[in-house]
Amino acid sequence: MKQYFILTLCLMPFILFVLSGCGTNQQTPLSANGFYLNTLISITVYDDCNEDILTECFALCEKYENMFSATIEGSDVYRINHAGGAPCVVSDETIELLLLSLEYAELTDGIVDPTIYPVSSLWNFSSGEAIVPQASAIAEALSCVDYRCIQIDQNTVTLTDNRAAIDLGFIAKGYIGEQIKEYLLSVGVENALINLGGNLLTMGSKPDGSLYRIGIEMPFRPGESAGDFTLTDCSIVTSGVYERCFETEGILYHHLIDTSTGYPCENGLLGVTIFHPDSAIADALSTTCFLLGTEEGLALIEETEDAEALFILSDYTIIMSSGLQ
Repeated sequence: MKQYFILTLCLMPFILFVLSGCGTNQQTPLSANGFYLNTLISITVYDDCNEDILTECFALCEKYENMFSATIEGSDVYRINHAGGAPCVVSDETIELLLLSLEYAELTDGIVDPTIYPVSSLWNFSSGEAIVPQASAIAEALSCVDYRCIQIDQNTVTLTDNRAAIDLGFIAKGYIGEQIKEYLLSVGVENALINLGGNLLTMGSKPDGSLYRIGIEMPFRPGESAGDFTLTDCSIVTSGVYERCFETEGILYHHLIDTSTGYPCENGLLGVTIFHPDSAIADALSTTCFLLGTEEGLALIEETEDAEALFILSDYTIIMSSGLQ
């Protein structure tokens, strides 16, 4: 298995954050921030380049958001979901992303399912209101969740159940990050840090040769860390119960939905962090491993080339894949 990072564990914090490296930078990095994909994103380039390159990176974010969003009217996914079961012609990129999402649906026998939108849209974690959907509404929505109703013929997508709808949120940001990385490489940028709202991609190193140090916050424990990683040419993606959630009547509800119940998954996990060179795969694996649970998720990671994972259990036990140990 490729070794693309060095691990030094310490107890420091479970959202990803960049730690300061050692050494003195030989040039000032070029950075920019923007709000896309419903989150704040930042891109820092450590090679000589002009601002037009960063502008193009944000243009890519907007382009793909307008393809993959389930809520932006006119997007590929929106048109599929509102076609009433009629065939819908979409872009090459949307087909590529759909096919990748279906690989994980088939791999998990629907534990991960891109047709979860009828259920996920009932849970409004972004409104700030703690509202649990009616059980009858969840049951009805769950009845049309089945990835096998997605039929693809070249660039045409058909939902054989006209009640079904697609949500690619578990993989889209990772795919977009990968497209930004490929663009940067195509224009000669080899050293950069891409942060898509917690989906991190590291490229190369800093000007002084030092690698990137990434900390992982312990869920709900400010100031306490699950790990401190030094790495390069790697994507790091975390899925956890703290990301989009609300609490009501003493119960925490989060956005990682169990496709067998329609309710937030309860399996003794607080979060899973995935390390993989490919950002789309890392994104898909983070959700997949969380929904599978620790035992099955860890088994999947051990079978997946170049993948490593860190699991945090509800009692704050940390379990790592063999490459991290």
